[in-house]
Amino acid sequence: MGINSVTTMSPGVGAKLRRMHPLPIRIMHWVNAVAMFIMIGSGWKIYNDEVIFGWLHFPEFLTIGKWAQHGLQWHFLGMWIIFFNGLAYLTYGFATGRFRRMLLPIAWRDVVATIKDSLRLKLSHDDETKYNAVQKLLYIGVLLAGVMIVLSGMAIWKPVQFSELYFLFGDFQTARLIHFFCMAAIVGFVIVHIALAILVPKTLVAMVAGGPIVSDADQSGARHMNETGNHP
Repeated sequence: MGINSVTTMSPGVGAKLRRMHPLPIRIMHWVNAVAMFIMIGSGWKIYNDEVIFGWLHFPEFLTIGKWAQHGLQWHFLGMWIIFFNGLAYLTYGFATGRFRRMLLPIAWRDVVATIKDSLRLKLSHDDETKYNAVQKLLYIGVLLAGVMIVLSGMAIWKPVQFSELYFLFGDFQTARLIHFFCMAAIVGFVIVHIALAILVPKTLVAMVAGGPIVSDADQSGARHMNETGNHP
């Protein structure tokens, strides 16, 4: 059944049914995944040419580009893909209310409970249509890291043309450090993301096929219960 968005009178009047991951989200997700690997691999190549930490060099087989200049060209390619794809993703997420539905609210008691369940290896994945509190925090965190890595990257790339950004970060080296640590945060997120996809394969299938059909009414109800502290 090829539903991406359908209006129905059930379970609520005028409730809208949609795939958990509509087609635009799936396309942007996989475009971003390819671009992110280009950015990380080429970024490591550029880093190896002018290291920040003397003890840290990335293995050549993990880098992209024969020389640093080649890595820089790959980096620019990935940068523009991520810039326009990210802009489309943020616009879609805010315009459709997806961010509000999927990522809010976040209750600290739920964060603590999820962490405890994870440490006890009792974390449930029965309902793939809802993110747990830690997932929400991670997604919000990686979105913020993505914004910061773009801003710091622009300051490094064109410090004169983007002088306001450059001065916002203080100096060139500070911008490089922020860029590096944002990259490290994104790499950490990618590792966890892939590990969870391997452990819970249905989440990977959902990002390919769209996942189960959900209704706005159900998600609004779940959000209301989280806000009021009432759980079924």
